[in-house]
Amino acid sequence: MRNTAFALALTLALPLGAQNAPSFKVPRPSPKSVLTQTIGFTDVTITYSRPSAKGRQIFGGLVPYGQVWRTGANEATTISFSDDVTINGQALPKGTYSLHTIPGKDQWTIIFNKVANQWGSFNYEQAQDALRVNAKPHGDEYNEVMVFSIPKVTADEATVEIKWTNVAVPFTIGTGTTQKVLAEARAAVAAAKPDDWQTPMRAGSFAVDNRVELQEASRWLDQSIKINENLMNLFAKARAQAAMGDRAGAIATAQRAISKATKENAEEVPEIEHSIASWKS
Repeated sequence: MRNTAFALALTLALPLGAQNAPSFKVPRPSPKSVLTQTIGFTDVTITYSRPSAKGRQIFGGLVPYGQVWRTGANEATTISFSDDVTINGQALPKGTYSLHTIPGKDQWTIIFNKVANQWGSFNYEQAQDALRVNAKPHGDEYNEVMVFSIPKVTADEATVEIKWTNVAVPFTIGTGTTQKVLAEARAAVAAAKPDDWQTPMRAGSFAVDNRVELQEASRWLDQSIKINENLMNLFAKARAQAAMGDRAGAIATAQRAISKATKENAEEVPEIEHSIASWKS
């Protein structure tokens, strides 16, 4: 508001000819940035402006402790989720939120507000909060320009960090992707046709790869093998046995898998042999 009023006063003070002079753009001191990340099946987008420190004391100075901050510059930072998520373990529905914070020396509050489009935090209303979570700041390498980063990401969660000067503030976005896939896998296996060996094999392989529901995975793979015993489902079964601690059984099943090799999948044999060697050791 102050900058707008100053610009208007400056314009009115100019001669008429100068007021009609050609206009030109200047870049914002705090440029806009967009960070996108897919976590499993969930798309996350953070849109924010990046202020610079310019030798100023930031936290506890330019950005006071204990007060709501826009978490950037210019318009309020926004964060959007294509699916329902959790933030530090607390549920948050899918949608787009403005992201505000309350910095503290030893603890921050991270706020997801339902009013996405607002200027900074000047019109922020706590009554519109969808979720608040606490976060613990930690020291970091120096960042002259504020930045959001995602240093860790899996199918089920990602760590987001707000970083400026030598401070980083992390929070965790959870998607529950593995459990969603398992639920769909169960439904797919239940609906599979009697001659469909691929669906139970894919379901079992997913569970083994992610080290979840191994007993159920073993049953799915047995179902696939009963329909059509081949290198792929036998090796998946061997990996399930190894994951459950049955190395002798895994070795025997893997050797059966090698005996089923064909021209089309012979390139898989070295991997199976490597697994056998690791299980023997």
